[in-house]
Amino acid sequence: MPPSLVGNQVSSALGHYDVPVRATSIDNNWCAISSEPLPILEAYEWAILPQCGAVVVFSGIVRDHADGRDDVTALTYEAFEAEVVKKFDDIVTELRKRWSAVGRVALLHRLGTLSLGESSVLTVVSAPHRDMAFEAARFAIDALKESAPIWKKEHWIGGSDWGTGAHDVVAPENVKSQHSTNSATGTTAIDSTNR
Repeated sequence: MPPSLVGNQVSSALGHYDVPVRATSIDNNWCAISSEPLPILEAYEWAILPQCGAVVVFSGIVRDHADGRDDVTALTYEAFEAEVVKKFDDIVTELRKRWSAVGRVALLHRLGTLSLGESSVLTVVSAPHRDMAFEAARFAIDALKESAPIWKKEHWIGGSDWGTGAHDVVAPENVKSQHSTNSATGTTAIDSTNR
């Protein structure tokens, strides 16, 4: 099993980060939330599989601006914690329907107050071919942003408020993907279904 993020610590059967992240596992999904820094390198190494020629890592970091705000100093993330990992699991299920040859998938999100430059979200996808890995990773972050009950509060010099761009939660199967990859051949075609 991959290390799991639970509450305030990263843990596994062998202890805090003391697990070989490439250990054999029957579980190819790693979905979690934590108030601790995200284990970017561990997630990358865990995703490597002999049959996969690509690993795509997306790390969303806290930046110094947002729509209409040039002086952002931090972000605070809150979540409906009882539902987030379930929703992450739904996203991975839909991802695997669209790209059935994908190897491992990690969806990890940080909660609490984060400073500029800290990683708030991590999606990692391994696949036999780079096109598939990129497309599936793009879907993973888009679906996470559209489907997961996670909210961000922006802090700036002189104030704070909930982030701009709020929207209704969308079921993962209704998140659009711009491309679809044939899992058997790795070839790519424009997705005309506009899901």
